[in-house]
Amino acid sequence: MTTTDPSTPPTPRAPGTTGPPLGLLLARGALLSPFKRPRADAGHPRDRIVLPGLRVDLARLAAYERVCGFAPGDDGLPVTYPHVLGFPSAMRLMSRRDFPLPLLGLVHTSIDVTRHAALPATEPYDLAVHVEGLAPHRRGTEATVATALRSGGEVVWESRSTYLARHRTAGHVASPGAGRRGRGDADDVPLPVVDEWRLSGDVGRRYAAASGDRNPIHLHPLTARPFGFPRAIAHGMWTVARCLAARGTPAAVRVHAAFRAPVLLPGTVVFAADGDRFTLRGPGDDGRLHVSGRVERLPAPRTGG
Repeated sequence: MTTTDPSTPPTPRAPGTTGPPLGLLLARGALLSPFKRPRADAGHPRDRIVLPGLRVDLARLAAYERVCGFAPGDDGLPVTYPHVLGFPSAMRLMSRRDFPLPLLGLVHTSIDVTRHAALPATEPYDLAVHVEGLAPHRRGTEATVATALRSGGEVVWESRSTYLARHRTAGHVASPGAGRRGRGDADDVPLPVVDEWRLSGDVGRRYAAASGDRNPIHLHPLTARPFGFPRAIAHGMWTVARCLAARGTPAAVRVHAAFRAPVLLPGTVVFAADGDRFTLRGPGDDGRLHVSGRVERLPAPRTGG
């Protein structure tokens, strides 16, 4: 793994180098969390973590496809898979001493993904991750982490994830993104039900094995309870991946997903979709909204000629 200033080119490294294991990063972030004092005007890491020549582990990709419901054997990467490739680098940044938000209790609140073209699973890619900035939120401070995947020097996939640290605020106005994800909008209108899924208690463990994200809140009731959950909860990125696997996405696409409430495991959820919108809710007429999202088809990229 190479950490560089944004203005300098990445230093060549062996393809697939990924740095410290996620478990060690989570432990480091947990140890530093009590000493963090989150606020929107705090400093944050300004450098990028760059992985040049990254190649996909096809066995792990197959495991990811199975647990998320994507069709196996597809030549291209699922639209959400580059997030898995970039997550260790994001964790490396967010577990650093100079990242001002405590890793413990940090909530993934939304993700915006743009895939500009199909992503062949066997090609090498250059991956870059950086903290884009901090913003006040009505419930605390939100950080945006940006990830970009390049092929042949061109950005072929990019994302922006927001992570919320809850704390008392001094009259801060919610960030524009938080306002759009607020209450009383079209997401409150139920969509036509497509399917109902009964989720087993081991979904978190199976997704953790495929993605490497072994946050204890997803693994077992005993490890989730210290964080205030009666049972393990599903990974947010598993919920949106499962929705997109069921819905399908074009090769060139922009996806927005907001994570509204955790999904307890085991449990039952209802997937609904209409046009460009989709939701994941609890069962019943007053089912709790867990995920809301939009899928926008983009123009196909022009090829040379």
